[in-house]
Amino acid sequence: MTEDDLRKILYQLLKKIAPDTEPDNLKPEDNIRHVLGIDSFDYLSFIVALDEELGIQTPEEDYGKIVTLKALMAYIFEKKKATK
Repeated sequence: MTEDDLRKILYQLLKKIAPDTEPDNLKPEDNIRHVLGIDSFDYLSFIVALDEELGIQTPEEDYGKIVTLKALMAYIFEKKKATK
């Protein structure tokens, strides 16, 4: 999976969770929740959908580590590498 592939998946899932937002305008260092105006419930729904889509497990204690697009992508690549 390339960065572009992952970014497309993230944008699609964010758009599904928050249809009135423009996730493709996110910059790497932007706080996803703040920039898109997503509440904690919607963000949790996004993480759950992401886990299902990518076949990973994101423990609750990691949620605070993945608040930016850059951090989320790095986290996912690390998780995917660990499951190989």
